[in-house]
Amino acid sequence: MGDNEKIGVGVIGCGNISGIYLKNLRESPVASLLACADLDPARAKAKAEEFGVPRALGVAELLADPEIKIVVNLTIPRAHFEVAKRTLEAGKSVYNEKPLTIERAEGKELLELAKAKGLLVGGAPDTFMGAGGQTCRKILDSGAIGTPVSALAFMICHGHEGWHPDPEFYYKKGGGPMFDMGPYYVTALVNLLGPVKRATGSARISFPERLITSEPRRGTRINVEVPTHVAGVLDFANGAVATIITSFDVWATSPLPNIEIHGSEGTMRVPDPNSFGGEVSLFRAGAKEWESVPHTHGHADNSRGLGVEDMARTLLGGGPHRASGELTYHVLDIMHAIHDASREGKHATLESSCARPAPMLEN
Repeated sequence: MGDNEKIGVGVIGCGNISGIYLKNLRESPVASLLACADLDPARAKAKAEEFGVPRALGVAELLADPEIKIVVNLTIPRAHFEVAKRTLEAGKSVYNEKPLTIERAEGKELLELAKAKGLLVGGAPDTFMGAGGQTCRKILDSGAIGTPVSALAFMICHGHEGWHPDPEFYYKKGGGPMFDMGPYYVTALVNLLGPVKRATGSARISFPERLITSEPRRGTRINVEVPTHVAGVLDFANGAVATIITSFDVWATSPLPNIEIHGSEGTMRVPDPNSFGGEVSLFRAGAKEWESVPHTHGHADNSRGLGVEDMARTLLGGGPHRASGELTYHVLDIMHAIHDASREGKHATLESSCARPAPMLEN
């Protein structure tokens, strides 16, 4: 990989999340941000002007550009598959926002198409590659808490209709707390503990209708299509057992950890997996109190786009692909398995697996 070599990148989807991607990719040492596109040309033009993107294009134009080798797909979940498939068919690798797709069959099709064409599929979240997640990974791999025994993960709130400008899709197919926020938590757990072999769970729709109180759609009522309170139990291949709860139905709760990992020799508190930094804490067997562990890795700020850079380095021949299609598909499979177990009243055996992503280099 040459010192000045970069991979051309285009972004499709210029909504809320696009700003941080555009900002970070403009500053990337390995990705050259060439264009952005949106179904709304005015929105693409506005984002291009705001973040100094060279061109605002139509989707078809962007996909036809031979200089663009990676497309970052920031469309809404129900469009992830269609846009990603078109990208692969155009001969470009694709990095999807989470979740990879809505249905398992769609995810499998993308992986098979990419393999046939010699391309890469990857996706968010890449937060596990940040300072907090990688410091936790180092602690775990060092044996500081011994053999992992169990884990807890909690994402509990009262939904997005009170603050998001257009929250309806959170309550439609492909949404809900598990598919919206679960990817952060499940990906963090897989990064730390490895693949899951079996899952069970219970899920419900607590409020069949939600009232939007945010602008500009204040007063609009949403018919809820997906479970909004989901409790799961995950059996990992390494023997650890995790409990995960994701909910849009809780007004308030006592303090709960984002994620805790319990081992034979201690416990580790993992910071918010929707962030790249955060405090890492360790309690060793026989100790009297928790200790704060300094970050051993960089990227503690909002570094969305790390996964895209990692993909670019892989295409340039410079390293492992961490936020890979295999990882994002396994996470999708796990989330479906929890819902399946609730609906069918039985454990769900995971058909997919993946390797733990390679650790990042230290500072």
